[in-house]
Amino acid sequence: MDIFIYSSLAGLVIAGVYGVMLYNSLVDIKHSVSQAWSNIDILLKQRHDELPKLVETCKQYMGFEQETLKQVIAARSQVATARETGNIGALGSAENMLRVGLGNLFAVAEDYPELKASEKFQHLQTRITGLENSIADRREYYNEAVKINNVRIEQFPDVIIANWFKFKPRDLLVFENGEKQDVNIGKLFG
Repeated sequence: MDIFIYSSLAGLVIAGVYGVMLYNSLVDIKHSVSQAWSNIDILLKQRHDELPKLVETCKQYMGFEQETLKQVIAARSQVATARETGNIGALGSAENMLRVGLGNLFAVAEDYPELKASEKFQHLQTRITGLENSIADRREYYNEAVKINNVRIEQFPDVIIANWFKFKPRDLLVFENGEKQDVNIGKLFG
């Protein structure tokens, strides 16, 4: 009888330790997703701060197409709103709009040699290109963290712990098929 009690107690201890390990692993994954989002958020904020400078620089050098500038400003506002609310789906859509707007902005800027020669414009172009590349890299890291989170909370036996402690799936940051390419600002000025 004692052996039965000891083996049952040992089984419960092993199951408890295993459950704690699963829980801790899921918490670690959840925080990896949050950290990955935070990295994207910082870059989006930095780009958000650079875009008005770019628009102002363009205004100084040309009677720029107001519609193009309005498109960039509206997209910037939508990205900021989606970022602040954490709405990943809206962020993907707003990012598409912003990429198209920036592409149009830089394409139209081709017609203004004084603007292209401006040191301030070149600096902003380089800065925004770098931020775009960093956002793309961080988006890939974020989506990988989300995938790991979503798979783990659906796998057995993790699903038991995940459901018990209400771990939730997260949304991937996805761009529309036609807009997956990053704006290649350097190519537009080549």
